[in-house]
Amino acid sequence: MADGVSRRLEKLRDEIRRHERLYYVDNSPEISDSQFDALMRELVDLESKHPELVTEDSPALRVGGEPADELKPVAHNPNVPMLSLDNAYSLGELEEFGGRLVKNLGEEPACTVEPKIDGLGVSLIYEDGVFVQGATRGDGVTGEEVTANLRTIHSIPLRVHPPRGLKRFEVRGEVYMPRDAFESVNSQREAEGLALFANPRNCAAGSLRQLDPKVTASRNLDMFVYAFIPTGQDGRPVKVVDSHHAAMALLAAMGFKQAGVKLCKGMKEVAEEVARFGGKRDTLGFDVDGVVVKVDSYRLQAELGATSKFPRWAIAFKYPAQQATTRVLDIQVQVGRTGALTPVAILEPVEISGSTVARATLHNEDEIRRKDIRIGDTVFVEKGGEVIPKVVKVVESKRTGAERVFHMPQKCPACGSAVFRPEGEVVARCAGSACPAQLLEKLRHFSSRGAMDIEHVGPALIEQLLARGLVHDVSGLYRLRRDDLTGLERMADKSADNVMEAINKSRAQPLHRLLFALGIRYVGARVAKILAKNFDSMDSLAKASEAELKAIPEIGPSVAQSVVVFFAQESNVRLVESLREAGVNLKGDKKASGGALAGKQFVITGTLASMGRNEAKESIESMGGRVTSAVSKKTDYVVAGADPGSKVEKAGELGVKIIGEKEFLDLLGQK
Repeated sequence: MADGVSRRLEKLRDEIRRHERLYYVDNSPEISDSQFDALMRELVDLESKHPELVTEDSPALRVGGEPADELKPVAHNPNVPMLSLDNAYSLGELEEFGGRLVKNLGEEPACTVEPKIDGLGVSLIYEDGVFVQGATRGDGVTGEEVTANLRTIHSIPLRVHPPRGLKRFEVRGEVYMPRDAFESVNSQREAEGLALFANPRNCAAGSLRQLDPKVTASRNLDMFVYAFIPTGQDGRPVKVVDSHHAAMALLAAMGFKQAGVKLCKGMKEVAEEVARFGGKRDTLGFDVDGVVVKVDSYRLQAELGATSKFPRWAIAFKYPAQQATTRVLDIQVQVGRTGALTPVAILEPVEISGSTVARATLHNEDEIRRKDIRIGDTVFVEKGGEVIPKVVKVVESKRTGAERVFHMPQKCPACGSAVFRPEGEVVARCAGSACPAQLLEKLRHFSSRGAMDIEHVGPALIEQLLARGLVHDVSGLYRLRRDDLTGLERMADKSADNVMEAINKSRAQPLHRLLFALGIRYVGARVAKILAKNFDSMDSLAKASEAELKAIPEIGPSVAQSVVVFFAQESNVRLVESLREAGVNLKGDKKASGGALAGKQFVITGTLASMGRNEAKESIESMGGRVTSAVSKKTDYVVAGADPGSKVEKAGELGVKIIGEKEFLDLLGQK
């Protein structure tokens, strides 16, 4: 029995490793996400039942382990410190670097050119092909151990097949956050009323240094490698390949992800590659601030050596900053969905990276004070990739004395309500519940796909509804009539019918979507699901005390207080009543204590033709049953769909009843 489980575990791990490489490194997946998830679930289930068979290179570790108390210091290999790179900011300085190489070597060497990723440098240690330790760069001599966090990054292989006889080696690389992942994280934080990350690099650094690996796992980090250091038992480098490009080819063969390495015969080709890459860097899905040029031959690298700070055989070419100087014509304040007031610089239009920039975010009042930005100032404005333009600094030498200091308004510019700044926060907020600026954003959020998912109700329609006075809060969407819509621009009969159908359909959305849609501070999509599963209705949630809420796992004091405060506001109580009158579902997702399947435990395996896995789970739970991922003696039924996994075999061994889809539907009363 144990041998059979061990063999199955090893087969699962090998299969998952292969599919991880195909998906995350080679970008050529062979199976669907659901099929991959099924393999991972089976691995997690087996390892949870047989902890003695868990290995430190198991792909199951990617979901995140137990939180650490602190990040411990790690000393890097003293024979190969993680040095910084000297910089070149012009082709002239790059030519000077090439001249120094020729002077010191007596020849023009071949060099490699590769993207300089704007991320966080890390070191990975492998022993016998298994990833055993990971650390941040730190000061180049000492970093912080983040092994558990690095294991959550799917492009980092947990086990590889190194060259024969190589027992230990180090891989260095750059952990970064793809731009789409960065936007997703910031969107979620905005929905939860949290401070936004300034850029992908800061977000990646903060994510990797989390004490809880599960947080890191949720951030979708990635990594490109840039160095291979094979070592002996004494930590000294040993010879495996002769050059950098050969080392990168070896790393690629072992399954490590790379940003691309171009081998150039001399500095003329290097300059051509620098120019070519510079023209396409804004089209990449990640931030790059330059390229790294390295002498390819390891023999020549050793001959050139290093200074106390930089290797003499490499240099980082930094592209011209995507900046320009312009003038701040005004500072205006925009009001967001949560009432947050954000100051925005209105600029004298300026061209940056091929586009005209006329506005730049100033984030908050403290940021304006820190940079001492005044109306009328000449400033440096920066635009990089997909990042919103921002004011970098003031050109104080251009000041004339006519500049004006900006003060945050005491009243909301959109509705005139009082502005307040909660203690300990940097963001000022509008206190008005009927603020039209907030209402526009609230309606957009309420109708969005992740909330009530009201198709066809987009920004253009919402703006018209507000301008005509047809909607005064989110419940007003449910009081719209077809005639209200047909009089609007670009709203023909068919379009009006589609909008009305989408609004009516949304009335039946589950409570967790409504809770998220209402924009309660700190209540994001995940928190909304937790609340909806712990209360049988909106009414019971509204009556809950802070103590009751904090007793729920994953609900902290900030969320508990925010929920209580929300339902204490009379305007919010009236809004809920309006939604009730409109027929919007206010029933929770709390598991029934009774029902035809009360006390019964189910495991679902394979694909069901009549419904998805989540729908089947919700049906069971609505009738009092429970769904688990692992088969045990406590399991009452294993529901076997098409292509079931090993859970059917496990059920047979334990004598658990196995039913097909027809019998399952009979149990649900869906004949």
